[in-house]
Amino acid sequence: MSAAPAIAYDRMFRLDGRTAFVSGAAGHLGQAMVRGYLAAGAHVILNGRQAARLDTLRGKLRQEGHDPDAVSVAAFDMRDEAAVTRCFVSLPRLDVLVNNAITVEMGTIATASPEQFATAYDSGVRAAFAAMRIAEPALSKAAAAEGHAAIINIASMYGTVSPDPSIYGDTGLNSPPHYGPAKAALIQLTRYMACHWGAKGIRVNAIAPGPFPRDEFQRDQAAFTARLAKKTPLGRVGAASEVAGSAVFLASDAASYITGTVLNVDGGWTAW
Repeated sequence: MSAAPAIAYDRMFRLDGRTAFVSGAAGHLGQAMVRGYLAAGAHVILNGRQAARLDTLRGKLRQEGHDPDAVSVAAFDMRDEAAVTRCFVSLPRLDVLVNNAITVEMGTIATASPEQFATAYDSGVRAAFAAMRIAEPALSKAAAAEGHAAIINIASMYGTVSPDPSIYGDTGLNSPPHYGPAKAALIQLTRYMACHWGAKGIRVNAIAPGPFPRDEFQRDQAAFTARLAKKTPLGRVGAASEVAGSAVFLASDAASYITGTVLNVDGGWTAW
């Protein structure tokens, strides 16, 4: 039986001295989580397929006052297991692994193809599983040092409920039929890994975001955004920064006894 980690109450949300890897780091929610981890004191490894986007993000973070030495760039596709292996075996330890990347093509029931299903599952589920398995030695080293390490899989409310067709209509903005099933599989994989790796001190949880449209989308699609907002008890869509807090919490000592959980960050969308 592993011992409970000692918690300093005044620092339970701090991540000083810890390393976090965020896939899809240059994306809408990815950037917010990166900023949250940096603010909490972590060293953050930015991952994505396009080195130029990651370098641009690193430059923005430096301009915002973040320590440039606290940010590293690891540009590769998470589906490339050889690249994932090269990255993770080079780390002395890894405290936080965030599986945020997924490749999804838009589609409807009428147009969705088997290839689109395969791409969504391969990038959002199989690649996440491979990353967890490859990162296990580095995560175990962190767990030995801190009492626990954290894997956070970014799922979706559409991993548990269906998109409501009435709010999409003929906008062409429909969530494709392969997205939700991939996220549902990621949620179940989260539970599976949590149950099998708990004894290692590796906690595995998921965040299920709700409606988080970008600012420019909200401006260009104001009527559609209003329909999204009405689907939540809070009566509004989310800001990307509101995912960052959940990501920091699940990585921190404050969540040291939490594993196998799906944290809904959806404004209450799935509550009614």
